[in-house]
Amino acid sequence: MAEGDALSTHVFGVQLGGYRVESIQEISGLTVEEDVVEIKQVSDTGKQIIRKQPGARQAGEVTITRGLDQSSEFTSWIKETLNKGAVSSARQNLTIEIMDSEMNTVRRIQLMQGWVSKWEGPSLKAGESSPATESVTIVFEEISVE
Repeated sequence: MAEGDALSTHVFGVQLGGYRVESIQEISGLTVEEDVVEIKQVSDTGKQIIRKQPGARQAGEVTITRGLDQSSEFTSWIKETLNKGAVSSARQNLTIEIMDSEMNTVRRIQLMQGWVSKWEGPSLKAGESSPATESVTIVFEEISVE
């Protein structure tokens, strides 16, 4: 990859704990926000001074859309929180790997202490031939970009 070439968005992978997640179609909504603290003061000469500084970081979330398949590990992880309510045992670290055209990992995004907060099943329609997908929203507490 030549210097200045941007990575393509179609070569990526996801690891959940110790295994790779299959059949991923899209990763979207990867967001982390930090509050902004605005401080307004007046100097000794009466001039207004406005400063902004970082405040508390908010937890983030990401949505993974994938083909509905027989991946028992991923499905079991979803069930940990949605069916059992076992958030403490369901917390997993998630790694998103962005790769170059030769399948070398160029960037890793680590999402720590993630668990499923929402699952959306496939839209089913008679007479339509589209793939069955599921969308899973994962909330996480920390992010690290390598």
